[in-house]
Amino acid sequence: MLHRSINRNGYLKIMKRLVVCGGSGAGKTTIANRLQDGKNFAILDIPGSENSMADLASAALNSDLAVVVIDARFGLSDDIFRQCLALKVLGVSRAICVVSKMDLVEFSQDIFDEIDEKISARGEALGLEIGSGVPSGIGNTDNDDGLTWYQGPSLAALTEQGAGDSPASSGPFRFLVEGIDGDTVTGMVVGGSVNKGEGIVALPTAGTGKIKNLITGNDRTTLEIESHLDVSTGDIICKIDDRAQLSDQFRINLLWQDEAPLLPSRPYLLKMGERVVAASITDIRHIVNSQTLEQDAAKIMRLNETGACNLAVAGPIPYDPFEENRITGCFTLLDRESHQTVATGTIQYGLYRADNIHWQALGIDKAARSNMKEQKPAVLWFTGLSASGKSTIANLVEQKLHEAGRHTYTLDGDNVRHGLNKNLGFTDADRVENIRRVAETSKLMIDAGLICLVSFISPFRAERRMARELMEDGEFIEVFVDAPLEVCEARDPKGLYKKARAGEIKNFTGFDSPYEAPEHAEIVIPTAEMNPDEAAENIIGYLRGQRLVGQ
Repeated sequence: MLHRSINRNGYLKIMKRLVVCGGSGAGKTTIANRLQDGKNFAILDIPGSENSMADLASAALNSDLAVVVIDARFGLSDDIFRQCLALKVLGVSRAICVVSKMDLVEFSQDIFDEIDEKISARGEALGLEIGSGVPSGIGNTDNDDGLTWYQGPSLAALTEQGAGDSPASSGPFRFLVEGIDGDTVTGMVVGGSVNKGEGIVALPTAGTGKIKNLITGNDRTTLEIESHLDVSTGDIICKIDDRAQLSDQFRINLLWQDEAPLLPSRPYLLKMGERVVAASITDIRHIVNSQTLEQDAAKIMRLNETGACNLAVAGPIPYDPFEENRITGCFTLLDRESHQTVATGTIQYGLYRADNIHWQALGIDKAARSNMKEQKPAVLWFTGLSASGKSTIANLVEQKLHEAGRHTYTLDGDNVRHGLNKNLGFTDADRVENIRRVAETSKLMIDAGLICLVSFISPFRAERRMARELMEDGEFIEVFVDAPLEVCEARDPKGLYKKARAGEIKNFTGFDSPYEAPEHAEIVIPTAEMNPDEAAENIIGYLRGQRLVGQ
C-alpha cells in the first residue's frame, strides 16, 4: 500500500510515488520487488486483469510516475492502451516502459525497439511523457546476459530521477477537516502553508477565524483557532484571500469501474475527502476510445471506459481543478446501496451556470397552498409490472379522492410519454431519465399542495429512492402493485407481452430488462388476490390512517 507521512510543516507527503502496471503475466511483481529492494519507494503493483482498473485508479491519483511493464511476446495490448489512458486522466505525468521477458524472444533488439517506439508514440498522443524503454529478462529465468546491446540507464536509475516528493507544499493553502474539538481542528494539509495570526475561512460553511497555533503529529495536523470557527467535517479550510472555488455542477473526467453501466441521471454518492453528498451524472459528453483516442458519443459508460461528463451534486461543495490540486480536485462515486466505489473522477472546472442560477424565493409557499386546499400534499407512487393494475387502481383512487373534495392530479406513464417524455425510449438509460423527470414534476405537484398519483413501472429501486428523497418525510407513499409475471402476461391488455415473446419489443420489463421489487413499500397490493375496488379502498384506508384525508 502507499505510505503516507506528515512532514514538519504538516504537509501530506508520499515519498517517490510509483505505480507499476501492465499486462497480465508480464512480470510486474518481479519488477516491483526489484525496485523495492533498497529503495525508499511507495510502490503499488497493479494486477493486469480487466478488473484491476479500480486499483490502478486509486494508485494513479497518488502517483506522478508509472512503470508500464510490457511482455515482449505480446507487445501493446488492449489492457496497456486502457491503462495508459487512465494514467493520463488520473494525473500521472511521466511513465517508464519496461519490456519484460526478453529472454523468451531471444533478447531481440528489433522487438524491443518496435515496442519502445509504439509506446512512445502512444504517450505522445496522450500527452503522457514516456521516456526510452528498458529491456529486462525475467521470463523463464532471471538472466539478462543477452541484453549487452542495451547501453542505457537502469530502471532503478530512471525511477530515482523521475519520482519526486509530493507537490502538496505548493499552491494555495488547503486543509481537509477530519475532526473538530472546540477551537481545535484536526486534518491534513494538502496544499500551501499558513502562519500564526493569518485569517482563514472554512468552505462551504464560510466560517472565519485566525490561526493561533499549528501542531503536527505522525499522521495528522491540528489547527488551534483563536476563536470558535463555524466548520464541519469534510470542509476545506483556506486563507481568506485565496479560497477554493464553490460549485454544484462540474465538467469532469471519469473512469468507470463497475460491472453495471453508468446511467445518466441515476443517483450516486460522491465522496471527496470526508465529504459524502448525493450526486448524479447529468450528461456524458463523450467517451475516449482507448485504441484510437477518438472522442465517441455515448449514452452510457461501461466498465473501464473513460470519458468527459457533467456532474451535479446536492449543494455547492469546495474544490480546486485537478490540475491545480490533485487532492481537492478528485473524487470517487459510490453506489447508493452498497457504498462500493463505481468510478473515480477528476474535476476539470465548475460549470458557469452553477454560479448564475439561484433559487427564486416566492411569496406563496407549499404550506399556504395546502392550507387553502385544506389537505396535506402527498405522492402516491404506484410501481409494478406492466398489466399489474397500476393505472386502473390509481384511476379509482383519484375518483374517490375527487368525490371527497380532494385536489389531485395523476401522472400516468403512457400519458407522460406523449408529451414531457416523448423523446425517451425504453433503454435502461432512458428509463432512468424518464423517472427523474417525473419525480421532479411530482415534487412540483407537492409544492402546489396537491395529492399526486404517479403510475409508472419505475423498475429500478435507485430511481424510486431518488424520488422519495426529493420529498419531505411522510410525503412519498410507495404503492407496490404486486402481480406475478405470469398473471400480468395472462392479462396482457395491450398485447405487449405477446410482442415481447415474439421479439418485437426490446428492453421489456420482466423479460430482457429487470424489475427490482420494492423492499419497504408503504402499501402492497396483491392484485392476483384483490380486485381493483378493494385495492382502492385499501389505499384510501391507509391515507385516512395517516390523516392525509378525512374519514
